[in-house]
Amino acid sequence: MTARPLTILALQDSHDYAQGVATHLALSPFPLEERRFEDGEVKIRPLVDVAGHDVHVVQSLHGDGAASVHDRLCRLAFLIACLKDNDAASVTLTAPYLCYARKDRRTQPFDPVTMRYVATMLEAMGVDRVMALEVHNPAAAENAFRRPFIHLETAGLFADHFRGLARDLPVTVVSPDTGGAKRAERFRQALQAAAGRAVDSGFVEKNRSGGFITGGALMGDVKDRAVIILDDMISTGATMVRAARACRLGGARLVHIAATHGLFNGGAATLFSDEVDSVVVTNSVTPVERPPLSDRKLTILDTSPLIAAAIRRLRAGT
Repeated sequence: MTARPLTILALQDSHDYAQGVATHLALSPFPLEERRFEDGEVKIRPLVDVAGHDVHVVQSLHGDGAASVHDRLCRLAFLIACLKDNDAASVTLTAPYLCYARKDRRTQPFDPVTMRYVATMLEAMGVDRVMALEVHNPAAAENAFRRPFIHLETAGLFADHFRGLARDLPVTVVSPDTGGAKRAERFRQALQAAAGRAVDSGFVEKNRSGGFITGGALMGDVKDRAVIILDDMISTGATMVRAARACRLGGARLVHIAATHGLFNGGAATLFSDEVDSVVVTNSVTPVERPPLSDRKLTILDTSPLIAAAIRRLRAGT
């Protein structure tokens, strides 16, 4: 167990989220100066002495109307380097959303492996470890970093939300493609344990090639059941809507959609059609665009207690 002081820092656009994490740790985020010059260059520095501190930089690396992915990533890199220059004992990037996690392998000749490039850049700035929430492929992300990588899952959070539903109706957890089957299975097990009754599983066939998506066959029993379609993120919502339609055609009584990262690019308006009973995401990102009709069907779960608990375990060495 470390006795070094713990410091929570955040850039301006993740300050509210960091405040939630810090509150659960009985702390307040330390202040930063963020100054943007007329030519677009920035200056970022801590306004307190971080020498000898274990610093957690809480930053969600997504793009929205306020800042691009690359703006946030560049400012984060400068902040990490500045903290190390000022003798922080350790710097941990605590990322509710880690950018480029989907680009973790080559799918075409000469493809970049951008996840590895991001890891190399952060390590060059001096990051000591990375803690990230529900990345696309945890094993690939772990392999991209040469520093310790801590992956946090949201299966328990979603299980707590849906446990009442699982007591009222037979439930099937569906992955919208085979690639997410392991993630859906971990959620299925957590929901089964929380509800104290059997929960079935299924998946929807999906093939992507050259920008086109084919397939759509549903594997699993959904007739007269409540279905929860789980994925790591919602971007345009097309994959989730496609899976929801397959479940409705299979006779599902209720269809709920759940994903950790609700990006809602383009508004993802079709998610909130009559085919879907509810959409559940977390506060890991600020949506690019608030979808129409979302107030009626959208639930946003708070992940700051999960992050705070992980920091507490790390400090305790457990």
